[in-house]
Amino acid sequence: MGFFDFMTEDIAIDLGTANTLIIHNDKVVIDSPSIVARDRITGKIIAVGKEANMMQGKTHENIKTIRPLKDGVIADFDASEKMLQMFIKSIPALKKKLFTPALRLVICIPSGITEVEMRAVKESAERVNGKEVYLIHEPMAAAIGIGIDIMQPKGNMIVDIGGGTTEIAVIALAGIVCDKSVKIAGDVFTNDIIYYMRTQHNLFVGETTAEKIKIQIGAAVEDLESAPEDMSVQGRDLLTGKPKQVDVSYREIAKALDKSIQRIKDAIMETLSQTPPELAADIYNTGIYLAGGGSMLRGLDKRISLKTDLPVYIAEDPLRAVVRGTGMALKNLAKYKNILIK
Repeated sequence: MGFFDFMTEDIAIDLGTANTLIIHNDKVVIDSPSIVARDRITGKIIAVGKEANMMQGKTHENIKTIRPLKDGVIADFDASEKMLQMFIKSIPALKKKLFTPALRLVICIPSGITEVEMRAVKESAERVNGKEVYLIHEPMAAAIGIGIDIMQPKGNMIVDIGGGTTEIAVIALAGIVCDKSVKIAGDVFTNDIIYYMRTQHNLFVGETTAEKIKIQIGAAVEDLESAPEDMSVQGRDLLTGKPKQVDVSYREIAKALDKSIQRIKDAIMETLSQTPPELAADIYNTGIYLAGGGSMLRGLDKRISLKTDLPVYIAEDPLRAVVRGTGMALKNLAKYKNILIK
């Protein structure tokens, strides 16, 4: 086994709907959008990650941009495998190697995933030379990444708002006691903004622009203390067909996102109502932890806090909490053996 160990590289992957992150040697080496661009004629992948992301919405008929993951699970098996392959190949430390080393992988998956979807992730990993593949549930990884000691007989509530899914889980004794996975997250927020701009301003904006709006002035409440400046948004006028520009304030985005945020709040309330009383007592003291890109929406923590009457904490560097936790699980395989799915 010794020689094999010497040849094996350890890699932790957060294969997300919106972003894929990879940790190798305790460093985040890949942090890229989960998107590939494919040449329609040859079928070859011509760009992946940031490069492909810049092409999104600007392609001609011979190029197609694909997001291989939808709602946290693999929707396009071939594209996701190619994407993983290209990401792993571009890890600086592995580039120097003569041949691809065998990999020991830990990949995180949504908690509401089916057997079949789980197998798709495993097979993808095996195809990129993964000799040992472990899976870990996202809320678990997020909890480890936030720095919670999950082994304790103490209840903690994690809400991980990603691109495709929002994962809500109550964790105690290194296990998930009750969880809920809802398909309302960053992508839905982006679509809400597109719809709002369409109906309220007669302005047709693309996904990339809508995402920029979300990041720059996105909000969950209509009265922020430190309000972002209004943003000038360009798109196509639906009435005249001409390009035009509109100024949008964060209050409008809060209106646009209201229904989706309401549904996330409802899911949190439902999970709380299923929590055993002893754990509910713990959560009253520890509060709720937010992770994932969606948790950076201005005022969302306040809004959840008002609804639940609990303190709400945002993880530091929420975008990387999950991959950090996955990396820690990989480092301490023996300690976390029982929460990893072989």
